[in-house]
Amino acid sequence: MAYKPLPPEELYTPCPTNRLTFKTTNDLIPLSTMVGQDRAVAAVHFSIGMDNDGYNLFALGPEGIGKATLIRQNLKEASATCPVPDDWCYANNFNNPQKPIALRLRPGRGQALRADMEQLIDELKSAIPAVFESDEYRNRKNAIEEEFSAQREKDFAELRKDAKSRGVALIRTPLGLAVAPESNGEVIDNAKFKTLPNKEKTKRKAALEHIENKLEAILHGIPKLEKELREKIRELNREVTALAVDHLIEDLKLKWNDEKDIARYLPTVREDVLENANDFLAQPEQMQMGGPIILSPGRHTTTGQSLFRRYHVNVVIDNSDLEAGARVVEEDHPTQPNLIGRIEHMSQFGTLITDFNLIRPGALHRANGGYLVLDARRLLMQPFAWETLMRTLRAGNIRIESPYESLGFTSALSLEPEPIPLKVKVILTGEPIIYYLLSRFDPDFRELFKVAADFNTEMDRDEDSAMLYARLIASDVKKGSLLPLNRLAVARVIEYGSRLAGDSEKLTAHMSSVVGLVREAVFCAKEDGKKTVTADHVQRAIDAKIYRSDRIRKYIQDEIKNGTLLIETEGARTGQINGLSVIQLDDFSFGRPSRISCTARLGRGEVVDIERQIEMGGPLHTKGVMILSSFLGSRYARETPLSLNASLVFEQSYSGVEGDSASSAELYALLSALSNIPIKQSLAVTGSVDQMGRIQAIGGVNEKIEGFFDVCNARGLDGSHGVIIPTANIRHLMLRQDVIEAAKSGKFNIYAIATIDDGMEILTGVPAGSWDEKMKSYSIGSVNHAVESQLKTFAKNASDTMRLQFLNTGTPR
Repeated sequence: MAYKPLPPEELYTPCPTNRLTFKTTNDLIPLSTMVGQDRAVAAVHFSIGMDNDGYNLFALGPEGIGKATLIRQNLKEASATCPVPDDWCYANNFNNPQKPIALRLRPGRGQALRADMEQLIDELKSAIPAVFESDEYRNRKNAIEEEFSAQREKDFAELRKDAKSRGVALIRTPLGLAVAPESNGEVIDNAKFKTLPNKEKTKRKAALEHIENKLEAILHGIPKLEKELREKIRELNREVTALAVDHLIEDLKLKWNDEKDIARYLPTVREDVLENANDFLAQPEQMQMGGPIILSPGRHTTTGQSLFRRYHVNVVIDNSDLEAGARVVEEDHPTQPNLIGRIEHMSQFGTLITDFNLIRPGALHRANGGYLVLDARRLLMQPFAWETLMRTLRAGNIRIESPYESLGFTSALSLEPEPIPLKVKVILTGEPIIYYLLSRFDPDFRELFKVAADFNTEMDRDEDSAMLYARLIASDVKKGSLLPLNRLAVARVIEYGSRLAGDSEKLTAHMSSVVGLVREAVFCAKEDGKKTVTADHVQRAIDAKIYRSDRIRKYIQDEIKNGTLLIETEGARTGQINGLSVIQLDDFSFGRPSRISCTARLGRGEVVDIERQIEMGGPLHTKGVMILSSFLGSRYARETPLSLNASLVFEQSYSGVEGDSASSAELYALLSALSNIPIKQSLAVTGSVDQMGRIQAIGGVNEKIEGFFDVCNARGLDGSHGVIIPTANIRHLMLRQDVIEAAKSGKFNIYAIATIDDGMEILTGVPAGSWDEKMKSYSIGSVNHAVESQLKTFAKNASDTMRLQFLNTGTPR
């Protein structure tokens, strides 16, 4: 039967310009919604609207699909209706400085609290020295000290009186007080004491021992008296300090009485000031020396200003700039410190020290009460960042820790800030493979990210979508203050969208590519000095984009043209065919023909894939080759063994081969080798085949056709050249204009087939042949009959060989 090539109108589906009811994009209303992403939009709305824990969002789709744009639009609207989040501050924990406390304040009040605390310290610097310099304080302190002195003098006076009555003198020495016997006011020395009667000696020794005991008791009681003195002075100092502090603290309590955390914090400030009033009495020159000032055990500083750091308030979350709504934070460098905050250090005397004033917030702090957007790939690339985010979301609070702590190490001085409660909606964006891997291997991910926004890569092409495309272009033109496009230019962009989708009935949803083409077309128009972008400018932009990327394609075409890569485009060969493959380079792909050859001989029913034997063939390609054996057995060897050995190879292939789109071409080469019927080399073939001999659709059909067309066109088209494709791929055709023009003139033909038999008839010019039920054979003179005959000959020869071996050796082989 005669097979007709596809008519030119089926090779390309133009955009009907009569349905574009505008002159230029300036006449259109810009599009404010996403195109072709209804499912993703619904998922985003659902996730944002769910207040329950775990309904965070993962937006999956390729880069440039519009994920970020859609998310920003929806979060901008949703965040505007949210309440303004609270402020958060860190303050000193006076009971345990290593564990700073978190203070929660109503929105915008953090800076006010910090200013009030600074003002309080400034006032205390004046008020406390003033009360300590007052006459009342001095008089009361002097009274306490005089009372102590009087008590001490009284004790010593009584001791001296008793000593005198007993003939004992109190002597002051460099080592302290000592006792000695005396007589008539003079100390008795040792020589004279020895001359005294024994009775007198005994009496005087008893007197000395008595006075020594009383002296020792008095001396032992002095530290107790001094302690009582210090306690009384301390109580006096606290009482006097309270006079200066209490009214100031009470004023702050009254001002901040509606903040529970402040109500708990201010009493601790008062208590610390009362305990450390001496800090406010330091001399100015001492405070400016720069040397260490010992405050109390475990506390020291270098300057007078830092002496009062413990009373400062560190505002880590300040929402004073928000009049309404919550924040939307996009963290483009999601390291662990950038997520949960960090604790900085400063060097002092060669040692790194820190305090609560050096706590710095992270993205989760800034987004608290709002929304946080992260790139999943960047997040996973940062050490500890993923685990930290999962743990924080699971715990519901932000706990600041350093990477060293995550590793089990400790830094020079570590803090353990009180965790801050977290309420945030996290949106992750990334490739689908990342989402599916996380869902498979991370149980926490499934619990915490229950909503997936799956972005389409394509959408239906119809009149409505064409107008949406036009409005999308109008939006970009308006946003970027670009030149407008006329409707013919818009139509060409729509056709380009179908080409990117690889389907004449679809449009790509990869808006970054569409917008990029529009801007490049505007550039071409500006070069021409035009005020409107035309279809010619769009085509020039497409051609320029291809030209920038097709160096390797041009190299391969030149290698074919000069004969380095052997591709025949005329004549006929047995067991050889032109297959077609696609090479993908980033966002540019192109087709190239590949010479496939096959040899067949007597054997054990094996079809050997040489690519697989040397581990250059992928699993899908191997599957396609294995299908060939099944096809041969089911069609030609139902009642006899399949006694052949065939080898298939991609000639001059120096890289891996993957995919089953060449399986039909390999089958044609195998049938040609078995039937000894040559195949026309002016034709190339693409398509996969099933076990029944049906041709199945493949990808990259446009690139494959154009790749073989370029080779034939460079050598000269004569009307015999063409490509055979699966019928199922007709809808995917959006070929280049030069290919269509060649098809119109009959110089290049594209055939669509549904079965292997159709392809063999086109490739060989010989009827495929049908099964004759009466003859139990295929029709004589057909390709199938020739294959069947050859296989039967192989089977007979194999049987004869086995019989002969059995007769000679007695053992079948």
